[in-house]
Amino acid sequence: MCNGELKELINHIQQLEAHNNQLKNIINKSVAEECTRNNLSGKKDRKFNFSKCSKRHVMLKLLYLGWEYQGYTTQEDTTNTIEHNLFTALVRCCLVESRQTSNYSRCGRTDKGVSSFCQVVSLDIRSRLTPEQLSGGGNTIEEELDYSKLLNRVLPPDIRVLAWCPAPPDFSARFDCKERTYKYFFPRGNLNIEAMDAAVRYAVGCHDFRNLCKMDVANGVCKYDRRILSAEVKVLAMDPFDNNADTASAYDMCELTLVGQAYLWHQVRCIMGILLLIGQGKEKIEVMKQLLDIESHPMKPQYCLASHVPLNLFHCEFECSDWVISKEVLIGVIRHLQQEWTMYNVKSTMIRSMLLECQGMLSDGGDIQEQSSCLLQGIQAKGYQPLFQRPTCSSLENRIEHFVKKHRLEIACSDDRSN
Repeated sequence: MCNGELKELINHIQQLEAHNNQLKNIINKSVAEECTRNNLSGKKDRKFNFSKCSKRHVMLKLLYLGWEYQGYTTQEDTTNTIEHNLFTALVRCCLVESRQTSNYSRCGRTDKGVSSFCQVVSLDIRSRLTPEQLSGGGNTIEEELDYSKLLNRVLPPDIRVLAWCPAPPDFSARFDCKERTYKYFFPRGNLNIEAMDAAVRYAVGCHDFRNLCKMDVANGVCKYDRRILSAEVKVLAMDPFDNNADTASAYDMCELTLVGQAYLWHQVRCIMGILLLIGQGKEKIEVMKQLLDIESHPMKPQYCLASHVPLNLFHCEFECSDWVISKEVLIGVIRHLQQEWTMYNVKSTMIRSMLLECQGMLSDGGDIQEQSSCLLQGIQAKGYQPLFQRPTCSSLENRIEHFVKKHRLEIACSDDRSN
C-alpha cells in the first residue's frame, strides 16, 4: 500500500470515529432529555417484576414490509431495523426483560430493504399460566396471553405478528428450520421467462455456490455448499390492461421461487442477477451450470446484484404446526395489507395510464420494454461484456489465506452466515 492510500485510509478511519462519537453524543443527549422529562412530570421508573411470572418458549411468526428498514438484524449505528422494533415492542409489553435474557433465535437475517411474509423467531416469553399449567400440558392455549394482539398494538404498522406457537425449551428458530422459501417478484419486460426457468433448474441440488453469493470469509464463512430443493420462474399475474389474454405482455408480473435448507449472503439476489442477464439474452442458459462448476470456474466473475426491493422471505417450514392464529389479528393484518395494496396499485395504475398515452404519442409506434432493466444494480455499460470475459474476484482460497495471515480467521470456519 502506497503512502497516499495509507493516508486516505487513516483519514477515512478518523472520519468514521468522529461520526461514531457524534452518534453516541446524540443518543446520550436524547436519553438525558427523556430522563429529565420523566423527573419533571413526576414519573417513577417502575420496573416490571419478572420474578413473579412464569416463562414459556414460543415461536413468533412475523410479516414485515422491509423497504424502509435497514435490514432485519439489530445494528450499532441505527435503530431502523425490524429486530430493534420487535424487541422495543417486547420490552414495552413486559413480555421479555431484555434480548440477552430471552434465549432468542431468528430463522433468517434479511438484508436492507428485503421483506418477509414468514420470518420466525423463538424466545422465552412471559406467560399468564402457572408453572404447573405449563408443565401439565392440556388445552391451556385459550388461557394464555394473546401475544400477537399485544405486540401488534405497539409495533409499526408495516411489522405484524401473524401467529405464535408453543415450542420446546431447546427449540431454535435458526437450527430447527427444515426449509426456507424465497420469492422474487418482477415484471416480464423484455425477459425470456422460459429461458430463465430452464437456467434456474441447474441450481437444484447440492452445489458449491461461491460464484453465486457474496463470500463472507471475514466472518468465518468458508464452506459454500448449499442444497436447493426446488427452483422455478413463472408468470404470476397477467397484465390487467391487456385485453388479449393469449399474448404475453411486458407488464405481466412474474416470480422466482427458491426452496432451500439454508442460504448464503446475497445468494438469491446473485442468482436473480444472472437470471436477468439470461432473460435479456445476454448470456446463455448454460452459464448457470458453468458458474456452479467451481473446478472450471474457481473465481467469481464480477457482476451486479439484483435489486433488494422485490425479495421476500416467504415461508419457513418447521415440524411444529400448532400455530395460534387470532381471527381478530388476522383481520387486522388483511385490512392493513389491503390498504397498502390500494395505495401502491393506484399509483401503479396511474403510471400505467400515463405510459399508454405516451406510447400512443410515439410517431413510429415503437415498443419500448425497459420494465425489468432497473432491477440490476450498478452502472450498466453501453457495450455488454460476456460474463467469463470480465475481471474476477479473489478466489476463496486466497481470501482464507489473507484473513488467516491477519489473525482474523481461525482455520475452522462456520458453515453459513445468513441462516
